[in-house]
Amino acid sequence: MKNSRVISAAQFRLLSGRALRVNIALWAWGTCILARLHGAIRDEGSSIVITDDGFAIPQPGHVFTYPRDHGSHPEFKLEWWYITGHLKTGNGRRLGFQATFFRQSSPREDRPKEARSAEFSHDQIYLGHFALLDTASGAFIYQSRLNRAGWDAGAATNRLEVWNGNWRLKGREATHKPEWGEASQLDLELAGTIRGDANLALTLSPTQPMVVFGTNGVSRKADGPTAASYYLTFPRLAVSGSVNLRGEILAVEGDAWMDHEVSSSQLGANQVGWDWACLQLNDGRSIMCYRMRQEGGKTDPNSSLTWINKSGQLITFGPSQFSWSGLQHWKSPQTAADYPNHVRLEAMDPATGKMTNLELEPLVENQELTDDLGGVAYWEGACRVKNSDGKEVGHAFLELTGYSGNLAARLK
Repeated sequence: MKNSRVISAAQFRLLSGRALRVNIALWAWGTCILARLHGAIRDEGSSIVITDDGFAIPQPGHVFTYPRDHGSHPEFKLEWWYITGHLKTGNGRRLGFQATFFRQSSPREDRPKEARSAEFSHDQIYLGHFALLDTASGAFIYQSRLNRAGWDAGAATNRLEVWNGNWRLKGREATHKPEWGEASQLDLELAGTIRGDANLALTLSPTQPMVVFGTNGVSRKADGPTAASYYLTFPRLAVSGSVNLRGEILAVEGDAWMDHEVSSSQLGANQVGWDWACLQLNDGRSIMCYRMRQEGGKTDPNSSLTWINKSGQLITFGPSQFSWSGLQHWKSPQTAADYPNHVRLEAMDPATGKMTNLELEPLVENQELTDDLGGVAYWEGACRVKNSDGKEVGHAFLELTGYSGNLAARLK
């Protein structure tokens, strides 16, 4: 297997990788965003496939354990916890929010490889993004943070708890439908400020079971042996809480989506970015879709669209079975990136057996994060979902990367 080798779990603990690069902000954010859809989970007591720089690669058939696998996995290179959601006030005012916690592991090279310990030679870097959209004013505010592990940033390894400054995501034990399994028996608490403009305090509870995307537990995003993922998702979370927006206290309720990914890989050599969307339909079903983009705009064969029914059952289509079309573009006045942020998805609806069209329309055009720390701009925004008759049938979040330049080339 090119760029990988198989070792025992004991040997794995003695290996690490390359040093922290000079431009730590760009490196940490860049490698995290390149791994947007990749991940891996600890597989103790068995052979582990690792990258050349000493990080694990996910393998089929992994048995997940909870709450441990909701937590951090520092033996893997990259990890992130990502929440997006739609909120409403009592009078119908719409808000959108994003909260993302990245973890980046950076092995040192100050000792021979044979003498390194995975537990002690991996410095942990934490990058975070918080964003809030207020449709009443059209304001889109956001902030980035970058900290080393320590008193101001970190993540628990035995449960869900990750923080960066006063940004915190924490799981607490809760009882939901027993048929959902142990992975879904928790509620989430999310809190954080965005500069001096906003303060979010939200509680999130699953209304659909947690799901694992991919084949036999592995989701692949490129042909290379390291470009694989354990992709864990709560596709529907009921949200309640408050938002303090520039001194105005808003009681809010809504829906959210959460991804948890762990990775030791990046984009394929010929991939320049990706388009990703999560849809929550009014009929209780959800959709996750990603299109890995090759040079010239061609869709990579490792792209997919997955329907999730109310009970959490998955039906996945490959790139020949769905289409992703940009209907309208928005050009950023700040970065000049041209984002196709009005999207049409076409795929078979498993409930009817017929093709269906769903259009994603941004609530506000400018939802670009220019990232003053990492320097990588991308568009991540709240959208409404309409059917072919123009009726609003749900809501979504859309992510567009690689439109301000070739993402892979930018981060070499």
